[in-house]
Amino acid sequence: MSQKHYHFIGIGGIGISAIARYYKQLGFTVSGSTDSDSELIQNLQKEGMDIFIGHRAENIPPNTNRIIYTKAVLGTANTFEEGYRNNIEMLTGFERNIPLISYPDALAEMVNAKKCIAITGSHGKSTTTAMTGIMLAGSTVGNSVLVGTQVPGLGNSNLYIEQSEYFTIEACEYKRAFLAYHPYITVITNIDLDHLDYYRDLADYISAFQSLINQTSEYVVYDMDNLNAQKLDFSKTRAKPIRMNHTGWYDVDGKFSLFPDIELQVPGNHLLFDAKLAFVVGKILGIDGEYIVKKLESYTGCWRRSEIIRTTSAGNILMSDYGHHPTEIRLTLEAIAEKYSDKKLFVVFQPHQHSRTKELLSGFMTAFDSADMLIIPDIYFSRDSDEDVQYMTMDRLINSLNAYYPFIRNGKGMKNTLEYIKKYDKENPSSSIILLLGAGDIDTLRDEIL
Repeated sequence: MSQKHYHFIGIGGIGISAIARYYKQLGFTVSGSTDSDSELIQNLQKEGMDIFIGHRAENIPPNTNRIIYTKAVLGTANTFEEGYRNNIEMLTGFERNIPLISYPDALAEMVNAKKCIAITGSHGKSTTTAMTGIMLAGSTVGNSVLVGTQVPGLGNSNLYIEQSEYFTIEACEYKRAFLAYHPYITVITNIDLDHLDYYRDLADYISAFQSLINQTSEYVVYDMDNLNAQKLDFSKTRAKPIRMNHTGWYDVDGKFSLFPDIELQVPGNHLLFDAKLAFVVGKILGIDGEYIVKKLESYTGCWRRSEIIRTTSAGNILMSDYGHHPTEIRLTLEAIAEKYSDKKLFVVFQPHQHSRTKELLSGFMTAFDSADMLIIPDIYFSRDSDEDVQYMTMDRLINSLNAYYPFIRNGKGMKNTLEYIKKYDKENPSSSIILLLGAGDIDTLRDEIL
């Protein structure tokens, strides 16, 4: 039998690249395409994957058995039928009768035969998944992990495979993608309205989480102090609710237990809360509490989550963070400012999507209170309509935020922003944190700031 060949469209995505690694480890031949080069792409190439920059029909080898795609390539379409013509490789695969499967469905094939631990929520998914994975890996129950970041504690990868009946995944709520999974345990970090390019309103957004808990078999761990999570209905669910907050948690019998002290190596009460969610998962699975704490305290962070990149030649600390929703931005900046209280916080923020920026604009007006400097290079385009692009311009954004943050600057593009950062770095030695913030391509500047 010839070796199977899987082709991945959008392989540069942090989630889909983990599935590519999974099949490569199984011995499959793996190829893929992506919009731009990156350190992740270079690592995948070193692992033996044939990756093309740009999307072309000829990228798909003649012997391709299956195409796995990220839903981002569908553009603004909500279904395969509406969107497959938006990408030449999708269209080519369809015309050649090659089976096409989305990232969530491909992940579901991997995990639904296991006891899946699905970590979801508006913020904190990656960190909580990473912490849960580190806590379970090598424990008495074992664990495999797929997470939307690269984790030093898991071999600096987004995929960790172990012989175990448990598989922990980061489960994204966008376009109800997480409904492909049938979890054994669902963990909801929080519910804070997002993705308004797809969801109609808050009720529609909460309904997606309700659907997920309805198809969860055993336990749902959630923050009982989160107002939107309080709206979830467990009256007809098979899964048992495990309520918790910063102080402690209630088990299935209603017994309340206080959390032990957990001394993390990373700053921020929001990250400590993520650790407590992971702690509850460990207790549900019968793992010793002292062991759980020890493993959680070994967590050193992960890629693009308050990540320290380097100290610049001028002595400033360069950091990177994926935060793009006002709530997570505010919490991240507060934590960094508290830890580095003797330094100025210079934030280089790239909003993600014109539509999201428009819908969440009022939240951004209070998100940067901990910053001392704020520069915005551009608004990252992704799945935006012409109407959204025309409405939410850089001028409108800068003018809206200027009343709250008079120190804000329009970076006028990446190249000009980079020159401003270099100038600031040189003129303000050993004084500041320089934070690259956002979910677009802002992190590409990391290699230019030395």
